[in-house]
Amino acid sequence: MLKRFFVPVLLLLLPPLSAIAQQPTHYPASYAQTIAAAKKEGRVVIYGVLGNRAAKPLIDDFRALYPGIEVAYDGDQGSNEAQERYLAEVKKGAGPDVMWSSAMDLQLKLVEDGHAMTYRSAEAAALPGWANYRDQAYGSTFEPVVFIYNKKELREDEVPRDHVQFARLLAANPARYRGKVTTFDIEKSGVGFMFAVQDRRHHRGLEDLANAMGKVDYRPTAGTGPMLDKVASGEYLLGYNVMGAYAMVRAKREPTLGVVLPQDYTLVLSRVAFISKHAKHPNAAKLWLDHLLSMRGQKVIGDALELFAIRTDVDARYTAASLSRELGPRARPISIDGDLALTLDPSRRNPFIKRWNEAVEAGRKQEKPP
Repeated sequence: MLKRFFVPVLLLLLPPLSAIAQQPTHYPASYAQTIAAAKKEGRVVIYGVLGNRAAKPLIDDFRALYPGIEVAYDGDQGSNEAQERYLAEVKKGAGPDVMWSSAMDLQLKLVEDGHAMTYRSAEAAALPGWANYRDQAYGSTFEPVVFIYNKKELREDEVPRDHVQFARLLAANPARYRGKVTTFDIEKSGVGFMFAVQDRRHHRGLEDLANAMGKVDYRPTAGTGPMLDKVASGEYLLGYNVMGAYAMVRAKREPTLGVVLPQDYTLVLSRVAFISKHAKHPNAAKLWLDHLLSMRGQKVIGDALELFAIRTDVDARYTAASLSRELGPRARPISIDGDLALTLDPSRRNPFIKRWNEAVEAGRKQEKPP
């Protein structure tokens, strides 16, 4: 009778198996309370810029881990639009619980303006130091910024391998490349502006590049997708400062699309996530952020999402470890810090764009089409 009584009582004292599975051993014991509170909230709202379809594997994995929590994810928007929407909704007492975007500077601007909750994730120790800003903003990916080209239209010896070569190639033969080169519109794309600012830090010839872009009457665009489509089809020959994770995956199924990791330096961006200080579901938001940074979530990012996981201890197809081995010392990760936000101040942003546009216009005037 003692044995029959002891076993049921012991089972009652143990936590449910689902709770054990949901809480890694390196998490504090109090995390069980966060999980319970999140389940009571029953919902987490995320605004992103990774499309809904692309983000689905990560959402599905979170739902499998926490089936009682609804995920309301909206990623079918641009980075500028996401920021403007966030600010407008916060004024009305609404808005998302989590912001997750590749426009690192826009994210840091929101953080610096006091919109982020301070939360020390149990996964923070697994991230590089530059990817955690005051326990408020966290990097989640490790994505290179690349050149792309059409393999059918360009010989390998024509393909620029660094930033200086890119500008020289256009300047030397503007007629061949007129209307055939694309990059982000730095006025309309938050990511594009950030890339240009980072280029200025590592490349003294940025104005030469802008001048060469003007000579060939380059085609600015607001997104990576159109750049990949038009270079792969041959409508354009070259793309500059393209988001490499998308380009490298696309190149595997598009035989006409080539990708270059610049040999002088390769910028590396990280999609930044933060929990809103105004979150209506703060505990569910903590679960989402922790999952995003966990080994399980990072494996989904590196496998199913085909982005590069920022953690180096993750076994996936696309990881920071594999990319770092390939890039070596020429990798230039964009640090998540307050300096990113400073570049968005109108006193800095407007003169930067003005100089870019002036250099582009000077190039157009120098090389008028026949």
